[in-house]
Amino acid sequence: MSNNEELDRATGERTVEKLEFRMGPFGAAVPLLFFVVWAITISVMQLSSEVALVLGAVMGVTLGLLLCKSKWEDYAQGLFDGLAQPVGVIAMVAWFYAGMFAQILQVGGLVEGLVWIGSVTGVEGGMFVALTFLLAATFSTAVGTGYGTTVAFCTLMYPAGVAVGADPTFMFAAILAGAVFGDNLAPVSDTTIVSATTQDADVPGVVRSRFKYSIVAAVPAVILFGIFGGDGTAATDQATAGSIMESVSADGLIMLIPFAIVLILALSGQHLMTSLTWGILSAIVLILVIAPGTLGDIIRFDADSDDVVQGALISGLTGYFNMAILILLIVGAAHLMRLGGTMAAITNGLVKWIKGSVRKAELSIWAIVSILNSSITINTAAEIAAAPFVKEIGEKYQIHRYRRANMLDAVTSALGYIFPWGAPVLLGWSTIQTIKADSYDWLPVVEPTAVFPFVFQGWFLFIIMFVAALTGWGLRYEGKNGEELKERPED
Repeated sequence: MSNNEELDRATGERTVEKLEFRMGPFGAAVPLLFFVVWAITISVMQLSSEVALVLGAVMGVTLGLLLCKSKWEDYAQGLFDGLAQPVGVIAMVAWFYAGMFAQILQVGGLVEGLVWIGSVTGVEGGMFVALTFLLAATFSTAVGTGYGTTVAFCTLMYPAGVAVGADPTFMFAAILAGAVFGDNLAPVSDTTIVSATTQDADVPGVVRSRFKYSIVAAVPAVILFGIFGGDGTAATDQATAGSIMESVSADGLIMLIPFAIVLILALSGQHLMTSLTWGILSAIVLILVIAPGTLGDIIRFDADSDDVVQGALISGLTGYFNMAILILLIVGAAHLMRLGGTMAAITNGLVKWIKGSVRKAELSIWAIVSILNSSITINTAAEIAAAPFVKEIGEKYQIHRYRRANMLDAVTSALGYIFPWGAPVLLGWSTIQTIKADSYDWLPVVEPTAVFPFVFQGWFLFIIMFVAALTGWGLRYEGKNGEELKERPED
């Protein structure tokens, strides 16, 4: 057994403690760096997809093997050690349950129920835009998917809003802003799960601690949407607005009950898997008894189809398969960086600049997360890439795990829905193009470059976290037993 290996006392299996690379610590960073460059490139070429990102991660890991000076079997073992880390596996399983829960709520008509609220209020123009933001925020918090919120609300609320006098640009921005809110705050959101698990934090504690940031950003956002969201000239087709509103009903609002069950259980300290299981079961019962939908919508079998098993449960699982593979590969690449000394080199370099200043440490965290999220178009992938740096620096300066998770998630959720090259922005844009071509030829299409200044929830959240890092607002330190402390403990 070499000096770079040791036996895991718990399992008796061989683990690798150190790897040497050509070009030193930089060589160890090549797998992750290649992935980042690959992600930027395919984004600029408008070819970004989850499968393409997985391919980039695989290619990066392969390049790392060619640069490794240690035994290749040690490199492989080091990679597998990284893949086996609990953080990736926990996030992956939580995603599967969250995906099933989100799909079942949609089958139960929750989107239509929220649109129905808009129909009975009789609001129009800027007030409709503000209402859309609030409803999108509610829906994304319930289902935990900003992408799903963007598609659902661009399909239903966007044409209805334009038809009743809402400014198209602000309407699109309000949908994206609502998606930001839920992606950041929802206990079942993929970014919430990743930010908590990568920082060794519990989801309920993380959600409770970040509520203040989300609300401080949301209050001015809803006011601005109400003031500037309607120009009174976009009421193109009132008949279309009426037909959209008449096609929805309040029945789907019953699905707020499973959402409340998950929220209460999660915030009361129950494991997220337990909370989601009860949410899924209660939603299925409501669909079968009260809410719109059938058992076939939940799960069905079709022997004549390539997809033998179909329905919401399967859609919820398959929607995260690619991301599950991606998170494992990125966690593995980050572990290789640690074995190759990259993490230590970066941390030591930042420590020289930080010089014991917690403010500079938090500004460094904010900057690292911002840079990676500006580059990688799928926010969860960017968050996974940034997480090891956040943990390394945060632990060095005893910043509490809730605070680290909040810095990681807020900036990730904010920037993911702002930049014109971001995946959810392009997803919303393509959705609007599709419904224009299929149903409403009069519908204006807002370009991604036009909407990004007005995603208020995203911009405010991004600025708030910068101010928090600069001023120390909400900063808590970590004690020996993980408790939150207002003062930094003695080293």
